[in-house]
Amino acid sequence: MTTPQTAPYGSWKSPITSDLIVAGSVRLGEVYLDGNTIYWGEGRPTEGGRTLLVRQDPDGQRTDLTPAPFNVRTRVHEYGGGSYCVVDGIIYFANFADQRVYRQEGEDLQPITPDGGYRYADAVFDRPRQRLIAVREDHTGAGNEPSNTIAAISTHPDDPAQNGGTVLVSGSDFYAYPRLSPDGSRLCWISWNHPNMPWDGTELWVADVQDDGSLGTPSLVAGSEGESIFQPSWSPDGTLYFVSDRTGWWNLYRWENSAQIQPLCPKAAEFGMPLWVFGMATYGFESAESLICSYSENGVDHLAQLNLKTLELQDIETPYTSIGGVRVSNGFVVFGGGTPTLPGAIAHLDLATGECKELRRSSDLDIPDAYISVAEPLEFPTEDGKTAFGFFYPPKNPDFVAPDGELPPLLVKSHGGPTAATSATFSAKIQYWTSRGIAVLDVNYGGSTGYGREYRNRLQGKWGIVDVDDCANGAKFLAEQGRVDGDRLCIDGGSAGGYTTLAALAFRDVFKAGASFYGVSDLEALAKETHKFESRYLDGLVGAYPETEAIYKARSPIHAIDQLNCPMIFFQGDEDAIVPPNQAEMMVAALKAKGLPVAYLLFEGEQHGFRKSENIKRTLDGELYFYAQVFGFQVADAIEPVAIANL
Repeated sequence: MTTPQTAPYGSWKSPITSDLIVAGSVRLGEVYLDGNTIYWGEGRPTEGGRTLLVRQDPDGQRTDLTPAPFNVRTRVHEYGGGSYCVVDGIIYFANFADQRVYRQEGEDLQPITPDGGYRYADAVFDRPRQRLIAVREDHTGAGNEPSNTIAAISTHPDDPAQNGGTVLVSGSDFYAYPRLSPDGSRLCWISWNHPNMPWDGTELWVADVQDDGSLGTPSLVAGSEGESIFQPSWSPDGTLYFVSDRTGWWNLYRWENSAQIQPLCPKAAEFGMPLWVFGMATYGFESAESLICSYSENGVDHLAQLNLKTLELQDIETPYTSIGGVRVSNGFVVFGGGTPTLPGAIAHLDLATGECKELRRSSDLDIPDAYISVAEPLEFPTEDGKTAFGFFYPPKNPDFVAPDGELPPLLVKSHGGPTAATSATFSAKIQYWTSRGIAVLDVNYGGSTGYGREYRNRLQGKWGIVDVDDCANGAKFLAEQGRVDGDRLCIDGGSAGGYTTLAALAFRDVFKAGASFYGVSDLEALAKETHKFESRYLDGLVGAYPETEAIYKARSPIHAIDQLNCPMIFFQGDEDAIVPPNQAEMMVAALKAKGLPVAYLLFEGEQHGFRKSENIKRTLDGELYFYAQVFGFQVADAIEPVAIANL
């Protein structure tokens, strides 16, 4: 055994390099089943970040299906999701560049929607009528916002009547989950209106499908402005199931032929999640008598089987602590799974034998366990006698020890959303830090999902306060325990997490440096400029605008430069429609003028979140280089320097 070298925290040489992270990494998602054939999407940084579809046949043969330059990605709500469906081997997908829907049969690709103005997502195939039914976002009008509807689309490329689809449902601001009953006689969907987000309040509707393909008078099944409905689905026998948080937790329910709504397994756990993207699924049917589901309890996901006759819920043993995108067929379930020590994967579970195997990993990384810092669940006290949650990753590298008496720097991570959550799933990007001697705290601040509606609602009207306090208090808690260096606390985050980062640096005197990834600096600008889906999100998080304009100004870091006294680095995509570049650029200019150390990296062709391998590499190494300059340690890697003003 080699004797570890003594070296300062942050300067440790790590085998987990940025090149290694991006070289074999893909983004996995959107699992779809067509009989026993399995499909999924792969976002490949090495192919310019495009997403292509992969098919795995029952015999195990795997085939890439989407030829370049096609990119399977819809821009409905900007975040997308639900970008394709498959019927008898024929694929219908939204292409990112033109947002048209294409029909792919073998190598033959034909557009079935017109060019310009329309976007589509969350489609299902209407077999009796040989059409798609999808959420449509119409950008052809002259209004301030696009209109959202549920529309029927002919699947024939040469259909002369094809003009973007026939509207079936309209009148609400947003729609999701158009789903047909097994016999095609009824359609369900959820809808919601400004200022609600789908995790605040949605409504579940059902209507009969008429002989001419139009819909009869809709009936309201469940939901309200204060009840969030998630993932309505028809069972094989035509019973409607859905998830509701009417008790304060997203639990399973069913409704049959206007009968009373029946709770299936009441539990202080989350069987749903915030609907940030289309097509999210936490359950599916093995048969009319068996439902397979995932649920989150105390920040950990579980897979379970619900007997639909006895309503007995029985956990299914898997190695995964993070489970999503559940798709079920007769005899097996496929899902996205993550563990604390292995990269995320598309997993296949045989329901008869319990055998679980990985179909595809998100990374080819093969990192020895000795270098992996396993998440420690952390509960810590925060404001008003409340408890907040997170996952702590201490430094770990068998080749190095720190000098006696030195404590490690701490990087606090504030997740996006802010209505989202982090998990203990392995992240190579977190291990990048811990293997170099920098501790990480990944915070599930008040407002995060997975701990019930009451915890989620802690952020209502208090964005920029509760999240900031929880991140700051988590860092102080670890410093007070003597686990990290209280003089070398830094924070980073993307999007809404970028706002939390900026607010923590501006309004609290805890952190000594920070990194904002496409973060919000001006709440007023966000309220005025962002896209339709989130254009009223801040009504709940901050207050109605412009009525509460003073609060927007008071909580915007751009107006608190006089209170910001530490170095910062900003990373931004030049095509970001969710948080435009001017949000970062206003902040950078103000910090430069004040004389504070500041760096700014703008990436051409990137949107909200970075997809290209060279840019992902640059952000990892650039942030490390920045902290090394600020805290005075020497990095072990050869990193391209970042231009830092005022340093």
